[in-house]
Amino acid sequence: MGGRTVLTDPVLTAAIGPLRRTAPAVDPAGLAGVDLVLISHLHADHLHLGSLRRLHHDTEVVVPAGAGDWVRRRGVRRVSELAVGQTRRFGGLQVTGTPADHSGHRWGPRLTHGPQADAMGHLLEADGLRVYAAGDTGLFPGLDDVAAQGPIDLAALPVWGWGPSLGPGHLDPPGAAEAVRRLAPRVALPVHWGTLAVTGLCAVPGRIGGRMRELLVHPPHEFADAVTAAGLPTRTLVVPPGAAA
Repeated sequence: MGGRTVLTDPVLTAAIGPLRRTAPAVDPAGLAGVDLVLISHLHADHLHLGSLRRLHHDTEVVVPAGAGDWVRRRGVRRVSELAVGQTRRFGGLQVTGTPADHSGHRWGPRLTHGPQADAMGHLLEADGLRVYAAGDTGLFPGLDDVAAQGPIDLAALPVWGWGPSLGPGHLDPPGAAEAVRRLAPRVALPVHWGTLAVTGLCAVPGRIGGRMRELLVHPPHEFADAVTAAGLPTRTLVVPPGAAA
């Protein structure tokens, strides 16, 4: 986009702590042209240091304002920052930091020590196209402000997470459909589903294991159904993790 190849919140390894990748592995050959990474917040399933170190050392990694030094000290060489409300240009690509309703602390909202930076989304603009990558977020009034910046061609919206339930600051399928109503994108892409699960949880007999197996598949389709049921003109595009649109 705008002559740049962009990743958002990349997870390229087979595991993150207790979480195991359930989606197909990422082909390293597909990462060769990546030259810009946008990080929405500091949680390890979005800012994954091991994945960032796998990228070419010239790849620019853009993190929320205030987190740059912490990331550099952990071996990521080319790091810059973006604040909510700030706009930067990367060649032909313009990126604006947008608000998000999500904890910005590395280890969760109940902790007060360690790195902290505001969670954010990103509005990307180039070649007459506008893409909104929400990051991790719940519904918040500022969605209307994002929509007011101009027509959105593609909105990448989270529709679940990696556990059997969701805490504050997340979108489920109905919530993501409400975000579509507010944003009115031409196309909506459900993300943040079917990629990670707690090790062994899907194999637990009974209701819990069955629920987890369903959550690896159902959320994007429930989201698409909710958009249709609401009579919204947005087209939903469900792409399995690891596949190309």
